[in-house]
Amino acid sequence: MTDDKPTTGGVPVPVTPAGATSGAPAEFPPAAPAGRGMFGNQGTGDVSGFGGLVRRHHVVEDAPRPYGGYFDEVRDALEEAYPAFGEAIEKVVVDRGELTLHIRPERIAEVCQVMRDDPALRFELCSSVSGVDYLGADARRLHVVYHLTSMTYRRQVRLEAAVTAEEPHLPTVTSVYPTADWQEREVYDMFGVIFDGHPALTRILMPDDWEGHPQRKDYPLGGVPVEYKGAEIPPPDKRRSYQ
Repeated sequence: MTDDKPTTGGVPVPVTPAGATSGAPAEFPPAAPAGRGMFGNQGTGDVSGFGGLVRRHHVVEDAPRPYGGYFDEVRDALEEAYPAFGEAIEKVVVDRGELTLHIRPERIAEVCQVMRDDPALRFELCSSVSGVDYLGADARRLHVVYHLTSMTYRRQVRLEAAVTAEEPHLPTVTSVYPTADWQEREVYDMFGVIFDGHPALTRILMPDDWEGHPQRKDYPLGGVPVEYKGAEIPPPDKRRSYQ
């Protein structure tokens, strides 16, 4: 065993290599600017190759008509069945073969009700409710995405509603889609979106007394050390930054 590999009871103890920057990105808050690097990497040289990534901001705009496929039929049916269509729908986007209706937050439950019940729509299943944090790219950074499926017509559509981190409130859709119960709880737990009217909005993954919401992009990495066959792997915020 060499001198630069100190041991404790025969188990190697990690040391900081000469010339390396010790600590992790979380030790330098704020980490990296939104849209640059990966996991808040500082500098350019981490060995994963992700440190130099620059993600371009994609502007989401209304799609021109005709959309193609059944997308026009879905839009027309919703517009006919829902008198408040013009007030509730912020934009209609067709991208990567998916139809997305961007909904005003306060209208999301109403739109879901129409999407489920109207005979020309019949989106009976909400298969997923998920969250996205567009930190640095959108003033209303917290987006909630609903994937709806029509088993009658074999169609799919996405609904998306955006709220601010300061006022992260959305009406619950559990009265329309009971499957959204635990899915909304997960979005609340991970992103901090509050679903008003939810029957039991409690954490589902983290402990009840946990502070913060781990999938927000400004949440520190943190973590706990992991022991593996006698060696200890430090948590992400204590690992060496490769420079």
